Amino acid sequence: MVSAAIARHPLAWGAAWAAALGVVIVFAALFDWPAGVWSLLIVLLVGPSLVATVIVLQATPRDHLAHRTSVFGHFFSRYLTLVFAFAAWSGSVVLGAAISTSIQLAADGKEDELVGIGFQVLALLTPVVAGVLWAALIVRCSWFLARLRGWAEAPAASEVPQSMLATRPTLRRVVIGLAHPGLLLATGLASALLAMLAAENEFSIVL
Repeated sequence: MVSAAIARHPLAWGAAWAAALGVVIVFAALFDWPAGVWSLLIVLLVGPSLVATVIVLQATPRDHLAHRTSVFGHFFSRYLTLVFAFAAWSGSVVLGAAISTSIQLAADGKEDELVGIGFQVLALLTPVVAGVLWAALIVRCSWFLARLRGWAEAPAASEVPQSMLATRPTLRRVVIGLAHPGLLLATGLASALLAMLAAENEFSIVL
């Protein structure tokens, strides 16, 4: 039975699902499938691991791992956050200047076209920004999952609350197996990259 096989090896089935969707996405890129199909493929790619992750994290209290965070880890993570924030701000300044110049060149001095192109670029850049923030969320959730359940497919011991799906042990095993930090990281970052590439293609067409 397929269901029994998924229960025994949820991570392997999740990886196989992601690989199959990856092949379909390659075909979609080669044959220029519509944007709606692309969006559906991206959702299907990250869906199983994301849903399982949401279930696990929803069942985990906020302070569940607070005692395992060292003082150095706390301050170092804040330091990295500030560094990345400064890099993002600097990049936004440079990108804004480049976009402004490109819009002016594309509009050729016509004020009405300048405003229209500006709004088009804003609409196309929004998915890129959302993709970057999505990638940051995926990395954060993967890091937390690694601390919560480890890297094994079916960890013998984990910090996942025992109350989560306590009456359905088979489903609990599948959920914990699919909520794997490596699987979430691979599919989540792939979905963010695909979304940003699609937005970049539209952006290049506009300009």
